Amino acid sequence: MTMLEKRAWVYLLVTLVIYGGYVVVILGRSGAGPLTEVDYVPVLLWSLGISIGASIVVGIVAGMIGDQSTRTDVRDKEIDQLGDRIGQAFTVIGALGAFVLALVEAPYFWIANAIYLGFALSMIVGSLAKVVAYRRGGFQQW
Repeated sequence: MTMLEKRAWVYLLVTLVIYGGYVVVILGRSGAGPLTEVDYVPVLLWSLGISIGASIVVGIVAGMIGDQSTRTDVRDKEIDQLGDRIGQAFTVIGALGAFVLALVEAPYFWIANAIYLGFALSMIVGSLAKVVAYRRGGFQQW
């Protein structure tokens, strides 16, 4: 498993766990009240910070396990670029969603969460695309 594939697995798992935890905490804090009244800002900032820190720490640990080669070839670079392009589409979709929410003067809760969901989907879908490409052998040679 190349270093780039390990990184894709790390980003995928960390994002799923941290974003899932964020959603559970926010829904748990809302109780029977509306979501827009939940104090989401500290939870969102903590989840972003933990996500960054966990990605770094888990990435280092994953790098120490197994093959420690950092060499990449053309296939690795193509897979990495493909996953990044696919993931970036969800960042744009999240930003457009937040833009529309701002235009209709939606509460800040929904705007912030649309952006965060776009970031999370970007990491999840982009990393998943990379993992699938690695597992299927990359790209067909013409």
